[in-house]
Amino acid sequence: MPPSELPPGPPVPLPPRDGVSASCVALPHGPWLTVASFLADRFPRIPADDWAARMARGEVLDEQGARVAPGDRLRAHRRLYYYRELPAEAPLPVQEDLVFADEHLVVVDKPHFLPVVPGGRYLQETVLVRTRKRLGHDDLVAVHRLDRETAGLVLLAVRPQDRDAYHAIFRARDVDKVYEAIAPWRDDLVFPLVRRSRLVERPDAFMQMVEVPGEPNAETAIDCLGRCGPGLAHYRLRPVTGQRHQLRVHMAALGLPIVGDRIYPTLQPYEEDRPDLTDPLQLLARRIAFTDPVTGAPRAFESRRVLSGSVFGHDAPSDKEELCDG
Repeated sequence: MPPSELPPGPPVPLPPRDGVSASCVALPHGPWLTVASFLADRFPRIPADDWAARMARGEVLDEQGARVAPGDRLRAHRRLYYYRELPAEAPLPVQEDLVFADEHLVVVDKPHFLPVVPGGRYLQETVLVRTRKRLGHDDLVAVHRLDRETAGLVLLAVRPQDRDAYHAIFRARDVDKVYEAIAPWRDDLVFPLVRRSRLVERPDAFMQMVEVPGEPNAETAIDCLGRCGPGLAHYRLRPVTGQRHQLRVHMAALGLPIVGDRIYPTLQPYEEDRPDLTDPLQLLARRIAFTDPVTGAPRAFESRRVLSGSVFGHDAPSDKEELCDG
């Protein structure tokens, strides 16, 4: 998936805890009279006593930094900040690599299966939190994201005052992004080619995007680098836009579903507790290049990972280990 735009948010009154930033929820209009009744509906798996204990410890604040009590009347549009609490996470047996770090930017080479930012069942086992703790820098923020299943380069902004500048180059499409994928070979397609289509969320299937008629909002340039393995080929993908799952949808629409894709063209059951680390999605964010909006310097970074079919094989190949004949 190409990098997503991550607009900056308002100041957070709670500092990061153990490398994890506080979460935020905006209070909507609705039938709830109190904050506590809203939280009980919004987060049914969290007992009311748990929320009361967090509030008593001063771990639920509004945007002004004021402590929130369970009996506080609900005021629409008020923002609440709190620390997420999850059961102990099992360590993911994959390791990210630090590619570059200076006073403005950190670049990480992400393995398959490691999320970029906290969400769902993952807090500590994410690129952002691991890197914050590794570098001792709680101000790091992800400039863009990759799917958890995708490997490759991720950019993190170091200073709060630089974040909007880095977000802006992604919004303006001033970043050259190159991905690689392993997918079926079709001898009836002529490469290079460009896929343009309109992508929207599929209303009847969680997680999936779908092509629909209408003005295109997604564009990907695709080239074949060569054959590799029985019935497979090595592809270079250059996303012009950054729609969710864009590369995966475009490849599947061409009859070239990426090897290891459990969402396209058919959504398959996924065991969140026991993901199969031996069968990663064969999609890699290989290269990223841009003019640094803060320093003006040209920036270009390249992943050293290899689409090898094994999540643990991430060293650069030797001449005898090339994946495909170009």
